[in-house]
Amino acid sequence: QVQLVESGGGLVEPGGLLILTCTLSGSGVTFTDYDMSWYRQTPQKYRELVAKITRYGGTKKYGDFVKGRFIISRESARRTMSLRMDMLQSEDTTVYYCYARRVNPSYSTDEYWGQGTQVTVSS
Repeated sequence: QVQLVESGGGLVEPGGLLILTCTLSGSGVTFTDYDMSWYRQTPQKYRELVAKITRYGGTKKYGDFVKGRFIISRESARRTMSLRMDMLQSEDTTVYYCYARRVNPSYSTDEYWGQGTQVTVSS
């Protein structure tokens, strides 16, 4: 069973910087089996994609609203994925979730979510 634990959320002033980290754990789990993403909750209560990084980090994708402000990365040795968020705005205030997905040889998928971490941008 995979567990995802987020850290790094908190309160930051507009224009500031935060780094979110997601740690993947689980017995017998291979970190590079999983594409990983950050999502965040919208006011309409659905989750929108913030950033995605593929299994070996070769491909990255960002939501349109990111506009070059965020960088996603992953480190296999530590089994972590990070999101560097710069130039934060009040509109970025919400809960951020870590997500991991694996496609099995049978084409079924295994998906996991973290518990979420609150980011608040306010002066």
